[in-house]
Amino acid sequence: MIEFIVSKSMGAVRGLNFYTLGKLKKLYRWVLTWADTRYGTWALFILAFIEASFFVIPPDVLLITLSMGKPKKWYKYAAIATAGSVIGGFFGYIIGAGFFHTIGQRIIELLHYQDAFASVGELYANNAFIAIAGAAFTPIPYKVFTIAAGFWKVPLSALFWGSLVGRAGRFFLVAGAIRVAGPKVKVYLEKYFNWITLAIFILGVLGFVAVKYLF
Repeated sequence: MIEFIVSKSMGAVRGLNFYTLGKLKKLYRWVLTWADTRYGTWALFILAFIEASFFVIPPDVLLITLSMGKPKKWYKYAAIATAGSVIGGFFGYIIGAGFFHTIGQRIIELLHYQDAFASVGELYANNAFIAIAGAAFTPIPYKVFTIAAGFWKVPLSALFWGSLVGRAGRFFLVAGAIRVAGPKVKVYLEKYFNWITLAIFILGVLGFVAVKYLF
């Protein structure tokens, strides 16, 4: 069993190993099964919604699959993912504002982002919009920022516009790339899923560090 551990000073996520990645791959495959049903677009919306507050699989994987199945509707799928994620961000805000000690704190602990959560408060004090937009666009855990936004009472306007800019930029870029690149992308996702997940995790940790020092 191989583990990848980052120091607490970087907002540690401990215990990430290939056994964990294997479990994530099963969850990933389950998410993709929805693409073959008539409920694919609803599943995309719901996935984007719950990922913004607690779910671990990003909506990008279903967005990619749906966009490959119907390339001409790539912009529709990107818009659905954006809408679900932005609305889900407000749900995360509600958790942080009214249910942090009963629900939000548990989510943060399960994700092992306690140290990162504390750092987010400093980012919000400097520029909440940029912090949220950066988290919404990059692999930085967006759910941590939405829950933290509620906990630290970030203005709803900053949450909305930051989420809209970041999530729309990300999902339209992903879906647009699939429209151009075609089905080859799925082959690489299937073959290199473990390494891609690990890379996203590393980028997320580095993203926390970068945002902290840049803003």
